[in-house]
Amino acid sequence: MPVASASTSAAEFLLAPVIYAGHGSWAAHRKNLTAGTSVPTAQYAGGNHGGTPRQRAAAGAPRTRYSSGVQRTAKDQAPAAASTPSPADPGALGVQLRYSLEPGEQRGADIANPLFELLAAVVDGGSIRHAALTLGTSYRHVWGSLRRWEETLGEPLINWSQGRKARPTDFAQRLLWAERCARTRLQPHIEALRADLGHIIATARAEEHPVLTLRASHDLALPVLQQHLSGSGELLLNMGFQGSVDALRALNDGQCLAAGFHLPLEGHAAAAFCRELRPLLRGKSHRLIGCSQRVQGLMVRKEHAASVRGFEEVITQQLRFVNRQTGSGTRLLVDHLVQEHAHAGPLLGYEHVETTHVSVALCVASGVADVGVGIEAAALQLGLHFVPLIEESYFLACLACDAEHPALTRLRTVLAGERWRTILTYLPGYRPARAPGALVTVEEALPW
Repeated sequence: MPVASASTSAAEFLLAPVIYAGHGSWAAHRKNLTAGTSVPTAQYAGGNHGGTPRQRAAAGAPRTRYSSGVQRTAKDQAPAAASTPSPADPGALGVQLRYSLEPGEQRGADIANPLFELLAAVVDGGSIRHAALTLGTSYRHVWGSLRRWEETLGEPLINWSQGRKARPTDFAQRLLWAERCARTRLQPHIEALRADLGHIIATARAEEHPVLTLRASHDLALPVLQQHLSGSGELLLNMGFQGSVDALRALNDGQCLAAGFHLPLEGHAAAAFCRELRPLLRGKSHRLIGCSQRVQGLMVRKEHAASVRGFEEVITQQLRFVNRQTGSGTRLLVDHLVQEHAHAGPLLGYEHVETTHVSVALCVASGVADVGVGIEAAALQLGLHFVPLIEESYFLACLACDAEHPALTRLRTVLAGERWRTILTYLPGYRPARAPGALVTVEEALPW
């Protein structure tokens, strides 16, 4: 994976292509959709597949063809007026997952799907004719594909009016938005699945490349590390996300070679973390590897940015909060903050739980909540205001008996290298660990 240059923006380096590339807030965009109001087509640019079809074509990506019940013809004549599609049986529709092995790289929450690429082309182009030009096919072929999808879904996707440009319906725009939300919530799992599937060829070809199984608390730097390791040929990182507590339990149960967790090293919050993690980390049995340091804080909707300076304002202003799941390190931080500010009253939305920093940020950006706790990189990804609260150290734990495992030795070498330091410099809210790649005891690293 190439190292970002000085001209590379942090957001582009970590998150490109971004999930939402429109103008204005995600919440305003969502409000327009749910109110049945049309949305400027530019707001859908770049959402589904590493950019719009037009952007992919400009970048030299192969054009995608879709099967359709309508035969393509050389003449681009307008089809006959369309009738309203008959309702489909909801029980007959199911999601069928497939994957392919092709040249190029896919990142983040991107998943190719012919329906949503077709809709994105229509929305971005503003008409079926422009969508056909973008996709490199005929007007009739695009029209036929849309009609087939309408019959499948039992809902109109296009406003068909004689003598006027065909425009996406409110249902079509809501469908695009809902699909994008679902992929964003599942981004860490999509990345992990893609990485696991990507190992099949590399593992078969290169027996000398060790595989390191990692269970880790959600972190946006780890997928970047995974790509860096894979691209350099140093190591294959088989990664899965779960809470810090659950990751350490998986390590102790022999389910992985290393476990990623985070905690603050100073202040009252550090003591709260230590109480929870101490039973899982034993001095003689475990070793720790410094990975990175990061900032956690409040991810706030921009209309509340001026009035929120800390966690107490979240409670006193009765802002809708979105929490993290039990067992996650961020949940430990939230519980500590709630206890520390108990005098301010109850926290509205404490029971609303999400499982990753990105899904918390999405809830805030989409208007489901007003604020949540997460890392700065996730806030930047969704265009949220960020209020720093605490700096954390992110460690990788291993069993002492596995400390000299070849995979861990290679990982430590990469973490200690200058290239990883440079990568972290360009990730928002991150910086290198105090002793990156160093193998230390639990007592040396943590404030027990």
